[in-house]
Amino acid sequence: MIQTANPSTEERHLLLLEALKEEGREGDFHNIIKYLSPPTAITNIAKPGTFKDIKIGIIGGGLAGLSACVELKKLGYNITVFEASDRIGGRVYTHYFDRNRHLYGELGAMRLPVAHEATWYYINKFNLKTRPFVQSNENAFIYTKGVRIRNKEENIMKYLYPLFNLPYAEKLLPYSHFQYSAYTKKLLSIPPEKRVELLLSLCRYSDIIVRLDSLSNRDSYQVENISESAINLVQSINPLERGLFYNSLLEGVTEDYTATFSFLYEIVGGNYRLPESLFKASIDNDSLYYSEIPSNLLGKVTWNFNSYVTGLYCEGNKRIVSYFNKRKELCHEKFDFILCAIPFSSLRNVDICPEFSNRKMQAIRQVNYAPLEKTAIHFKKRFWEFDIPEGNIVGGGTSTDLPIGSIWYPSDHAECINTAISPNYNYLFKSPMDKWKIKKECSPYEEGVLIASYNAGLDSIRLGNLHKPLRDYKVLRQVELAHGLPNGYLDDLVLDIKTINWNRKSFYLGGVCYNNPDQKVIYSYNMTLPELNKTIFFAGEHISPVHGWIQGALSTGMNSANNIAYESYKFKNE
Repeated sequence: MIQTANPSTEERHLLLLEALKEEGREGDFHNIIKYLSPPTAITNIAKPGTFKDIKIGIIGGGLAGLSACVELKKLGYNITVFEASDRIGGRVYTHYFDRNRHLYGELGAMRLPVAHEATWYYINKFNLKTRPFVQSNENAFIYTKGVRIRNKEENIMKYLYPLFNLPYAEKLLPYSHFQYSAYTKKLLSIPPEKRVELLLSLCRYSDIIVRLDSLSNRDSYQVENISESAINLVQSINPLERGLFYNSLLEGVTEDYTATFSFLYEIVGGNYRLPESLFKASIDNDSLYYSEIPSNLLGKVTWNFNSYVTGLYCEGNKRIVSYFNKRKELCHEKFDFILCAIPFSSLRNVDICPEFSNRKMQAIRQVNYAPLEKTAIHFKKRFWEFDIPEGNIVGGGTSTDLPIGSIWYPSDHAECINTAISPNYNYLFKSPMDKWKIKKECSPYEEGVLIASYNAGLDSIRLGNLHKPLRDYKVLRQVELAHGLPNGYLDDLVLDIKTINWNRKSFYLGGVCYNNPDQKVIYSYNMTLPELNKTIFFAGEHISPVHGWIQGALSTGMNSANNIAYESYKFKNE
C-alpha cells in the first residue's frame, strides 16, 4: 500500500490496520479509533446561541484553548482569551524563513499520526492539505562512537555491535530484539481488554497498568536482563530514548499501542496552518466552520495578546482573572467559567486562591515536563539530497550520540515508492522502512530547511543553553560529522539558523508533559477534574493520556468545552 497525500478516513484506517496486523493486534483497532475520536458535537448538548449571557475566560492560545474557543463560540458564549505571547499555537511553532512561507522548519510539533482522529477532524474541517512525513529512511545515518553507517539493522549488528562489548548471546540478537523486549513485549503482556486503559484517565487502573507505570524505560530493559552494554548501545543510537530514559515506561507503551510512529503526515505549508485556521474561525463569524449556524447566534470572542495571567481568585460565584496587559498594567476581569489551557509548568507561577484540590495542586507542582530543543537551519542547497556517497537522503531522520541528538530531513521532496512493514520494520524509529525517492520536479539545488538538532532531556539543556554563536558552531560541526563532510563545509551554505529551547521559553518552561514513573496512576484522573464547584476547567496535552501530541491538546479542548456546556445549564438555573 502506497502512503499518499491527503488520505481519506478510510485510507488512514487501512494504514493503521496494517500496522496493527504486524503485531497481531487488529482487535485493538476499534478502541483506538473510539477513544481518539472527537467527543459528541457541542451542538448536541445545547442549541446554538443558548448561552449568550455567560462569560468565559480562556487562559492560553495554544491548540487546547483554540479548539475550546471555536466550539464554545457555537453556543453563543462571551469569550475572552488571554495569551501571554504575541502568537497563537502554543507548541505548534512553524518558523518561516521567507515571506512567502515556502521555507520553514517545525520547532514544535512536526508529525501527525494516522490514528489521531481529533486532529484529522479539524484538518478535514478546514480542508488543510497533507503529505506523508517520512519517519524512516534507510539512506539516513546512524553516527555513534565516531562510526557512521546507513540506517539498516544489519549495519548496526555488523559495525556497531563490536564497539559495545556485548555478551556473546546478545551479539547474536538483532537490534530489534532489545526494543521489542523493552516496549512491545510489555504492551502485549497487557490483556487486550485492559490495553484501552492506556488511553483513559481513570480513578483506578488495573493491576498490570499500575505495575507497568511503576517502571522507567531503564527498568524495562533491566527486568528483561538486557546487559548494560546493550543498554549503552540503545542509548547511543536512539537520542530521544536516552533523553527520556528515566521517565515512565507507559509513555512509550501508549505510543506503541496506537501505532503512533507507523504512518505519519504533515500539513503542507507548515503545521501552523492548523492553529491559524482555528484562530480565523474564532474571530470570523462568516467562517465555513459555522456554515450551519446563523451568525447572530454565535458568541463574541475577544483576544488579549501579550496578557500574562498572574492569579485566579474567587468572589462569590464569580471567578477573577488577574493579568498584566500589553501595557504592563495589572488588570482584573470577572467570569462565570474559566478554562485553564496552559501547561502546568506555567500554571505553577500563577497565584491560586483558594487553592485547588490536593491532588491537583500536587500535579501542578510535580508532573514532569521533558526539556526539548530544536534547531532549524536554512541552507542554500540541500546537500543531503546530492547524488554523492554522503547524500541521497529524502526525508527521515539521522540519529547520533552527539549533543545534537537527531537530524530530520524535510519530506517535501519525497515520493513514496512502496510501503511495507514486514520484513523492513525499523525499530530505531518504530516505523516501516519505506522506499522513498526524490520527486521528478524537485532538485537538491533548491533552498531547504533542515532540523539540524532535535533532542530531549539533558542534552537539550546542555546544548540549548549555550551562547548562540557557540551553539550554532557546535550544531554545524556535528551535522558535518554525522554526514562525513569536511570541517567547515556547511558554512558557505547557511542562510539562517533558528533555535528554540523549550525549557527556557517563557510561558512553557518545558517541552511536553512526560510522566515520571507512577505519575499516570497518581495524577492523570485528578488532572482532568474541574475545580471550585465546577467553574474552572482544564485542557492541554498534559491533561490527555496522549502526551506530546496535537491530538491531546485538541481533544481535551473539545471535551472541556462540552463539560462547560453541561454545567452552564445548572448555572443558568441557579
